[in-house]
Amino acid sequence: MNKVDIIGLVRENVKGLSPYSSARDEYVSDGSKMVFLDANENPFENGVNRYPDPQQRSLKEVLAKQKGVNASNILFGNGSDEVLDLIFRAFCEPKKDNVITLPPTYGMYKVLSGINDIENREVLLTSDFEPDVDAILNTVDSNSKLLFLCSPNNPTANSFNSDSVQKLLNTFKGIVVIDEAYIDFSDEESWISKLSAFNNLIVTQTFSKACGMAGIRLGVCYASDEIVSVLNKIKPPYNVNELTQKRALDRILDIDRVNSEVSDILIERKLLSKALLQLKFIVKVYESDANFILAKVDDATERYHQLLKKGVVVRNRTTQPLCENTLRFTVGTKSENQRLIEVLKDIN
Repeated sequence: MNKVDIIGLVRENVKGLSPYSSARDEYVSDGSKMVFLDANENPFENGVNRYPDPQQRSLKEVLAKQKGVNASNILFGNGSDEVLDLIFRAFCEPKKDNVITLPPTYGMYKVLSGINDIENREVLLTSDFEPDVDAILNTVDSNSKLLFLCSPNNPTANSFNSDSVQKLLNTFKGIVVIDEAYIDFSDEESWISKLSAFNNLIVTQTFSKACGMAGIRLGVCYASDEIVSVLNKIKPPYNVNELTQKRALDRILDIDRVNSEVSDILIERKLLSKALLQLKFIVKVYESDANFILAKVDDATERYHQLLKKGVVVRNRTTQPLCENTLRFTVGTKSENQRLIEVLKDIN
């Protein structure tokens, strides 16, 4: 297996940093009744007058058991975008290093590379939306710090071939970030199970999709203790607020309901795919491992505006590489999907 010198990849200014030590880091409550006069908080109880746990211990404990990892392998962020930004800031030197992304893919990788002044080297997916392994490896140089693999991919909805991913993990000398925002809708095994085999692997997931908690903004990163320790050096001390922690904990403690909702979405995804194939202006419906479907149509821009006029909002992906004249349909509730099909038949 690939063994990467993680500390050698870390930015020099980050190596010497010590994380900010907050009042809630220095004293961790054991549940005893205490008088808290250490953090300059407003003492009048209203449910949120105290600072939140900076390490989200209760939430990590439950999630670690569910995912089969140690709590030390988990880092939370204010949405997955904060997690991704922390990864850039920990490992990439501005104006010097570069990252590899594989369009069409999640657009924030490119945005974050620009914000952090890091060169973004784009290697297009193949015509069947798979990583071009040889092209990727030919693009890499000694300053290539991060490789982003979105699997299942957005907007194409497919999971990448595991042999290709494994080859990249075994060969790339930097950090491989596998974005699994949609993994709960796939039959593929999460790459979290391979953390012990690849010390350069980071897996990111989100509470926005399967958990249905996009509004609380909670992203999660799974990685080796070594990588998580580096990221903890630079994360803001109270980046995940008390309300978010409580809502997320309540949700994952009711994991049976989450799984039931995912099952309903998968049933609806299959029905929606079948219905889309019956429409004359649908050229192709791509296989999906996500909670959305990508479909090629005759004229994506025209169809997008027709749907808007009928009160249905979808995503026009025609501007993305390899996605000319495609629309992305999120799988909604049964009634929402029925309404979508009615409107599509009406404009067919």
